[in-house]
Amino acid sequence: MSDHVATGRRSFLKYTGALGAAAAITTSLSACSSGPKSTSDKSGTGTLSAVIGYGNDQSWDPALTASAFAMAANHHIFEGLLDADPVSREPYAALATEVPKDLKATTWSFTLRSGAKWHDGKPVTADDVVFSFERALDTKTTTLIGSFFQSWLKEVRKAGDGRVELVLKFPFPEGAARLGLAKILPKHLLDSPGGLKDLDSGKPEFVVGSGPYRMTSNQPLSNTTLEAFKEYNGPRKPAFTKMNWLSIVDAAARVAKISGGGAEAQVSDNIPYANIQKLKSDGLTVEGGAGMNHLFLLFNTDHKPFDDVRVRQALHYAIDRKKLIDTALKGHGKAARSFLDEGNPTFRPAKPVYGYDPAKAKALLKEAGVSGLKVTLMASTVSWVADCLPTIKASWDAIGVKTTLNPQETSALFTKLDQKYDFQVVASAANPNQFGVDADLIMRYNYTPTGLWMERYSRWSDTSEAKHLFKLMDAATKEPDQAKKKRMTQEYIDVVAENAVIYPVVHTELMTAWDPKKVTGVPALPYPGINVLKAKRV
Repeated sequence: MSDHVATGRRSFLKYTGALGAAAAITTSLSACSSGPKSTSDKSGTGTLSAVIGYGNDQSWDPALTASAFAMAANHHIFEGLLDADPVSREPYAALATEVPKDLKATTWSFTLRSGAKWHDGKPVTADDVVFSFERALDTKTTTLIGSFFQSWLKEVRKAGDGRVELVLKFPFPEGAARLGLAKILPKHLLDSPGGLKDLDSGKPEFVVGSGPYRMTSNQPLSNTTLEAFKEYNGPRKPAFTKMNWLSIVDAAARVAKISGGGAEAQVSDNIPYANIQKLKSDGLTVEGGAGMNHLFLLFNTDHKPFDDVRVRQALHYAIDRKKLIDTALKGHGKAARSFLDEGNPTFRPAKPVYGYDPAKAKALLKEAGVSGLKVTLMASTVSWVADCLPTIKASWDAIGVKTTLNPQETSALFTKLDQKYDFQVVASAANPNQFGVDADLIMRYNYTPTGLWMERYSRWSDTSEAKHLFKLMDAATKEPDQAKKKRMTQEYIDVVAENAVIYPVVHTELMTAWDPKKVTGVPALPYPGINVLKAKRV
């Protein structure tokens, strides 16, 4: 297969999660992102027009993509054996007929839904399931979802016509909610030269699933259209005859598309905080989802003095998070007290918590023998991240760290990181909640020995501290007792917090808006994108 990591923009978008939240508002793309008016239907019965604040020009392969746009659309196009509720993340039977009754067993048996068909009319088979999981479990093939399965899932095997078995390495009930990440793909279409490449590039004839909607067109940086799949017989019936999802990364253009008497769209994600009250006064419903969306600091531990944990800690203690939340986030955020957000079931305040303590920051720098430090803070141009940068600079300047801000278009920033650019510190955004909410998944999103974040970006994976952390993580993953697993996870998160190699500064709220007179049942998600599998046109 040709799904190996490449350098440059596409590899970052595919193989890391930062652009799941960070491929947002970039000035370089705003000029070409308003979407064609001719495809926006504001009156047709059964038609939904939606605005997505992220690009639709990245990978569409469900096993590879971290694109907010593609991931959101793929939940409407493809199915897993089980899928998960977009808010509660409780698993439900999708392509399979039921959730296994004993999730603590080491073999899960599934029967495929009778009559399930691909969008090209061919039947879904057990061979399709095996084909899809083999990609995720193949350690010689790089997929983004591989790290979410390889630690606990041993194999997937055909058990007869329309039946498959998942064999686990050890009991792992959390895995049920992850099965929705392993979207089942049509082997007959993709297991051929060029098939996966065409899926990756978003050609509609290869973006073929078994879900309630099928892709009918895809215009990069403009719009993607979907229509109801008439032969779908699963649990999430399509409520809309057609959907047109506009890719609009420019904030002003996005808000304009959903506001006013001539609004062309009924739903939009990624609503800027400054526009919330105006949209509400215009009669729109605007609600937020709080979760793992966060601003993080990433340190290059190969670049002195950032190999010294005291320097990393000092720069965290120096940040005035309250001022940052009040001014940049308009109150829609919380200071990070753990790698996990406070709503996560495994959350407890980490040891340490980086409260605002400039005196301690100065003391740590002095203890590390560092004076006259000059820092160039590279950052993505995501709008709310850019709004946070002046506070970070002022905080660091105040402790004697002369700070130069170097914001740049997100893909350009991570292209440099892919190429092992000798940076000092990066500020950007990420949101693992696109993939799930269990702590093991979230932590492995960044902290894996061979992942880009550890090996290529922070260059920390070969340190003794990192190797100790990875052992603690593996032990917690395998622990069958849930209470003990939670304690073990909290304890290794303390190690993550203490080392502060990649660590959140604040967790933020993401805002979704919709016209309640035209559409109902839209959930406000704590991660980018929309989910309208339970929505209805009024």
